[in-house]
Amino acid sequence: MPVRVLESSAPSQVSGANSGHTSFQACTLLGVGQAFSGTQNVSSLQKDEAWRVNVRIQGCDLEHGYLCGTMEALNVPMADTPVVTFWEGEIVDTKNYTFFTGKWEASPDDDIRHWTKFPSFSPLQAQVEADGGKSLDLSNYPYIFMRWKEQYFVNVGTDCGLTIAGFYYVCFSCSDGSISGFYYDPNSSPFQKLELKSTNDGRFGFSFSSYELQ
Repeated sequence: MPVRVLESSAPSQVSGANSGHTSFQACTLLGVGQAFSGTQNVSSLQKDEAWRVNVRIQGCDLEHGYLCGTMEALNVPMADTPVVTFWEGEIVDTKNYTFFTGKWEASPDDDIRHWTKFPSFSPLQAQVEADGGKSLDLSNYPYIFMRWKEQYFVNVGTDCGLTIAGFYYVCFSCSDGSISGFYYDPNSSPFQKLELKSTNDGRFGFSFSSYELQ
């Protein structure tokens, strides 16, 4: 979540055609209760800064391409306490969701520009540019692509100085549970990078934190 702007201011090959019933194999590192920790780079032209981040998955429904969780930023300069948000995610499975966002002020060009930041997207790019990846079978692909959209603040008010207007393009590695992401908001600094690693304390839910400066 960025600081609010005041109005005055090489993977495996993908299978061929998709039968239309793509669903991901169960991934033990992307389950309810799994926790992650890491940093979000919130650099701007004025400063270089990273916030510590924790994430915990609260719900995951691979069949319907849905997951949700909490986000917590631990060292936000303007906050007296860690800032926690609740987010919902869309899993790009070519059945429920494609690589094209179609909302949140993101154009197809914005989508491609962000997805290509992930090396694991390279083998998919040509087909995605052709049809959004609808003909791809991602069920056995070693990476899962998602969008995370923060919905509301959990422990602070909307006057906290941060905004949740944007969303994250996310890439999850099924092999080690690592997560990388880039925040998109036309009113925030571009390509603020999120880097998370799976932890061993994820038994009771999922806490994720992410925050960006404008």
